[in-house]
Amino acid sequence: MKKLGFLLLTLLWAGPASADLLAGVFQDHAVLQRDAPIHVWGHAQPGADVTVSLAGNSTQAHADADGSWRASLPAMPAGGPYVLSAKAGGGEQDVRDMLVGDVWLCSGQSNMVLQVRRTLDSRSEIENANNDSIRMFTVPDVASPTSLADFPQRPEWRPTTPATVGDFSATCYYFARELQKKVHVPLGLINASWGGSKIRTWMSAAALHQNGAFDDGLNILALYADDPVRGAAPFGSVWEGWWKARANGSEPWSPSFDISGWPQTPKLGAWDDWGIPELVDRTGMVWYRTTVDLSPAQAAQRASLSIGAVDEIDATWVNGVFVGGGSGGNRTYRLPAGLLHPGANVIAVNILNTYKQGGLLGPAGAQGVHLADGSVVPLPGPWRYNLVPQSMRDPPRAPWESLAGLGVAYNGMVAPLGPYGLKGVVWYQGESDTGEAQAYGRLLTGLMADWRNRFDRDLPFLVVQLPDYGMPSAKPEASGWAKLREAQRAAVAADHNAALVVTIDIGERYDVHPANKQEVGRRLALAARHLVYGEDVAAAGPVAESATRVGRGIAVRFADVENGLVAYGAAEPIGFELCSGADSCRYVEAQIVKGGIVIPLKARIANAHIRYCWGDGPICTLFDGAGLPAAPFDLPVVADHVRHGLAGHARARHATLTAAPLR
Repeated sequence: MKKLGFLLLTLLWAGPASADLLAGVFQDHAVLQRDAPIHVWGHAQPGADVTVSLAGNSTQAHADADGSWRASLPAMPAGGPYVLSAKAGGGEQDVRDMLVGDVWLCSGQSNMVLQVRRTLDSRSEIENANNDSIRMFTVPDVASPTSLADFPQRPEWRPTTPATVGDFSATCYYFARELQKKVHVPLGLINASWGGSKIRTWMSAAALHQNGAFDDGLNILALYADDPVRGAAPFGSVWEGWWKARANGSEPWSPSFDISGWPQTPKLGAWDDWGIPELVDRTGMVWYRTTVDLSPAQAAQRASLSIGAVDEIDATWVNGVFVGGGSGGNRTYRLPAGLLHPGANVIAVNILNTYKQGGLLGPAGAQGVHLADGSVVPLPGPWRYNLVPQSMRDPPRAPWESLAGLGVAYNGMVAPLGPYGLKGVVWYQGESDTGEAQAYGRLLTGLMADWRNRFDRDLPFLVVQLPDYGMPSAKPEASGWAKLREAQRAAVAADHNAALVVTIDIGERYDVHPANKQEVGRRLALAARHLVYGEDVAAAGPVAESATRVGRGIAVRFADVENGLVAYGAAEPIGFELCSGADSCRYVEAQIVKGGIVIPLKARIANAHIRYCWGDGPICTLFDGAGLPAAPFDLPVVADHVRHGLAGHARARHATLTAAPLR
C-alpha cells in the first residue's frame, strides 16, 4: 500500500511559466466534459485581458492583481478534435487534439494506483490497448499544507496506446474500456491516487473542520504551513505525550536516556535484510539513535538534518527536541536556531512500518548535518536500535504527512484541478483506515459532499468496497476490514447519488493488491450505466435490506436481486452469523426461500443481529442470477410488526421475501 516515492511540498508554488496562460490540466489530448459549461482558467500578467476560444466559441476574461483569470465557454456535445486557444498581450497558448466527452476522476490509494502492467494477462492487455478516444491523465503525488492553484509539475494527457497504458491505473482504465462499449463518447480519465493514503488526506480543511475531530491538527498544520520549525513543536508534544502515556514516562529521544543496552545496526537498509530472525517481515516501531560531533563554529551555524530515505513513517529528534516527521522518501528537517552545541549531538529517530519492509534506508551519503556555509557533517555509523512492543504501533500522525495528514493530498492533487468539468468520481480506498472503521462512514459522507462542492456539481460517486484479504477464519471474529466494508455500505446507502461496487469475491488471500482489476472495472461500468446513464441493468448485486423475526426464524430480505438468489458450491449459502452483542457471534445455517434468506432459530436471542460475509478474508457463496455477489452486511433483527411500521421500508424495485413461519 505504500508508494515508491514521496514528495512533501512545503512551499507554495510561485506560478506557471510565463508561456503557459492555461492551467496545467489543459494539455494536448485533454478531454472536456460534454453538455456542461466549460470552465477555463489560468495565469497571465496582472490586469491583462485574456481571450479564450474553442470550436468557434470565444470569450474574454480579465486577470486579477495576482494574475489569475477564469472564463466559461458554452456547453458542447461529444466530439472533436478541437484546439483550445488562450491569448493575452503578445502571448498565446494553443492546446491541440482536445476531445469533448465524459470525464471521470479516479481516486483512492494503492488499489487505485495499481497499474495495468500488474494485472492479470497484462501483456495481452497492453499489446491490444489502442484507443484514441480514451485519454489518461495521472496527477503527480504532491502533498501540500496549503491549497495549490496549479500543479507544480505539469502532467500530460495521453491517448491510450501500448506505450502509455501500462503505467496507468488499471481500475480506472478497465472501467472506461468497459463503459465505452455501451456509452459511445470519448472518455477522459483523471487518476489522482496515492498508495497508503488515508481518507482524511483527501478532504479539504473546511470539510475536516466540519467533521469536528481534526481541529487541533488543522491548527498545527496552519502553523507548519507558515513555518515548519514552528509547526513541528506542538506536534512533537502530542507525539511525546502519546508515547509517555504508554511507556511509563520513558523518553528514548532524550540525550540522558541510557541506550548502552541497545545493539548496533549491522548496516543501513531495511531491517528485514539484517539477518536477524525477529526483524524479518516485522511491522511496527523501532527506535534508532546516533550522535554527531560538531565544532563550536559548526554548532553556531544555521543547519538542517538529513537522515536519508525512511520506510515508512518517522518521528525525529535532535538533542531531545522534536524536529520533524513524515512518510517515505528522503527526510530533511530544518533545525531551530541554537539547538546544536559543540561536541556530541544526539539524533533519535522512531520509525513505524505498516507494510512489508521498513527501516532507515540511507544511503550513508544522504545522512548528515547541512550547515549554512554549504558544508556537510556526515552522520557516523553505526546507529543503535531498539524494538518497540507490538502493542505500541499506532502513534499520532503528523498533520502535514502525505499519507495520513490532514487534507494535504487534497491540497496538492485535487485543488489544482480547479472547476474542471467531471461526469463522476470512482473511489477505491479504505485499506489504510481499517483500524478506524468507526469514523470512516462519516468521513466518506463528508468527502462526497466536499468534492461535490469543490467541482460545483452533484457528482455521482462509484465506491469500490474493500475486497477480501487474508485467511478465512474458523470461527466468527472481530474484523476491522469487515467493519470498514460495513461503513462503506452504510454511507453509500444513505447517499442520494452513489453506488457500491462489491468485490468481496475477487480479492486475494495473500496479496492486498488483487490482480483481477478487469472484473472491478466491469462492475464499475455496470454501476455507472445504472446510476449515471440510466440503463436498466443489474448493477450492484443483492443488497440486504432488513432482517426480521418470522415465526421461529429470521427472514433476510434483499434488494436489487437479478434472476433470484444462487448459492455457489453447496445447496445452501454459507457465511451467515447470528450475533448477540457487538462480537458474540456464531455461524448459522441459512436457506434460500423465494428470493430471500431464512435462518432457523432454536431459541430467542436478545439484541440479535445478523452478519454475512464478515471477516478480513471471508468465504462467501451467495450471488444472484446475474453473477454478482451479495454485499456483506450487519443488520439488527427486528420484530415483524416493527418492520411493517417503518415508513418507506420497501421500494417498488426491491425484491421481497414472503416466507411462511418455520414449524
